[in-house]
Amino acid sequence: MTPALNLLKKVRAEHRIHSYEHDPKAASYGLEAAQKLDLEPAQVFKTLLAVSEKGELLVAVVPVIGTLDLKALAHAAGVKKVDMAPVDAAQRATGYLVGGISPLGQKKRLRTFIDSSARNFAAIYVSAGRRGLEVELSADTLVEHTQGQFAEIGR
Repeated sequence: MTPALNLLKKVRAEHRIHSYEHDPKAASYGLEAAQKLDLEPAQVFKTLLAVSEKGELLVAVVPVIGTLDLKALAHAAGVKKVDMAPVDAAQRATGYLVGGISPLGQKKRLRTFIDSSARNFAAIYVSAGRRGLEVELSADTLVEHTQGQFAEIGR
């Protein structure tokens, strides 16, 4: 069990776990998950970390088929500028390895922004905290248990 799955179990949130054999040579962890689990890529979301000009780490959850709009994230967070966070800072703050960072059950509570497109689906898929492990849940459940907010941050 990962911290993400432990959290969902503890709060009795409705979710389903999906696993697949991760290929370390995969170019994109998120697209690999969509392909191996036979999912619509727009429903599979990746968790990225950004850092503001003040050094605040922010969590951004966007579809694997798109990219994070850094300006839109900065606007949503009410800061001047954000850049992608260094890998070591992301791993240290979340307790997860890159490629398996879940927006749920992170070591530190970070402000979380989920792309508004997540609302278009009855269920979305995010990392369950390990490469090769995804969790299916509603976007509202994700927002509730990350204390996140929806924002137009993907493109």
